[in-house]
Amino acid sequence: PAPAAPAMGSRGRCLARSLLRGQPGLSRPPGPRCYGSAPPELQEKTLVLVKPDAVQRRLVGNVIQRFERRGFKLVAMKLLQADQGLLDKHYQQLRQKPFYPALLAYMTSGPLVAMVWEGYNVVRSTRAMVGDTNSATAAAGTIRGDFSMHVSRNVVHASDSVETAQREIGFWFQRDELVAWESGDRDYTYGP
Repeated sequence: PAPAAPAMGSRGRCLARSLLRGQPGLSRPPGPRCYGSAPPELQEKTLVLVKPDAVQRRLVGNVIQRFERRGFKLVAMKLLQADQGLLDKHYQQLRQKPFYPALLAYMTSGPLVAMVWEGYNVVRSTRAMVGDTNSATAAAGTIRGDFSMHVSRNVVHASDSVETAQREIGFWFQRDELVAWESGDRDYTYGP
């Protein structure tokens, strides 16, 4: 019989797996997968809301597909009808603007999809993928450039900074709703 492998805790198994990744002829140590073991720079998160107009137009899959193709990891998602209290927190900096009642009516007009995406530089990359708020100036190939027809129906919301993303994610999701999982394609997306 083969000698028994030395006992190691889950942290040790995760470290061993990361050291063995990509080594020809070597296998991973036995045991559970190492969830949440990605380096911190790969764990940046951002909030994306697929707004009611996009849900009504059946664009949710198109939005998700763009993030998946980019290599980002979906760690939370839910379909919900947002209420005024949640939106007041989310849009607190806009509450005194004259267009706020119209924004509130729009955002409560139907269900929306809230998502948290994770990956390297995900906040800045997402902002580039989403495009300018005004669809008339949003570049072709961006989500708004391809799907939005008017500034008041601009398909998606995306956090504008890492700090804002952390705060906004807290409005829309409980901590235990974010799923930590190891992506099998990480080495192919980011390298060893």
